[in-house]
Amino acid sequence: MSMDEIRSTLFTAKLRWLLAQALQRGERVLWQGQPDGVARMMFWRFLWWIGIPWLALVAIALTRGWIAESAMVLLVLGVAMVGTPLLVLLRDLQTLYVITNRRALIVRTFGSKPTVTDTLFSDMDATFEILDIGRGRPCTLFFASGISSRASDTAYTGHYGFHCIRDAVAVRDILERARREDAARSAGTRQGSARG
Repeated sequence: MSMDEIRSTLFTAKLRWLLAQALQRGERVLWQGQPDGVARMMFWRFLWWIGIPWLALVAIALTRGWIAESAMVLLVLGVAMVGTPLLVLLRDLQTLYVITNRRALIVRTFGSKPTVTDTLFSDMDATFEILDIGRGRPCTLFFASGISSRASDTAYTGHYGFHCIRDAVAVRDILERARREDAARSAGTRQGSARG
């Protein structure tokens, strides 16, 4: 079953092209989707409640001559607070999560260099974990661990996976089924080789 959850945006064509380049011969896409960028942006909206008043205070302080040398640093901090939720949204719009019959992929065109990060089924944890934040919000599906927390898409605990996805249980089921079928196929190939 193929579930296509990629929204049509300015970045769709480039994401699809990068995915097509990454797929190997005989590899089939079983599911693809994107993080819920709006939900994640709203998670960071508290920065607006700090950043907008911050910028207003800096503007007042500048016009009254209260600050001089530190004005640029204070302005940059304010702009960073206001801009962070929007950068999170932009990054998520340029991210595609993919499950194939061989592996899980994270395709990203955000930044100066497009990236495709793959995780083979054999490198995944025995049990997948869903981080549910409740109230019907998007969840995170972790399928690997022991990854550096500095790596993209990795939590501070070293768990790695698809962040902020809707219907994480259905996605987990697709990933588990794909891994089982790949293991059965590999076992059949090994048995055939042993007989030959």
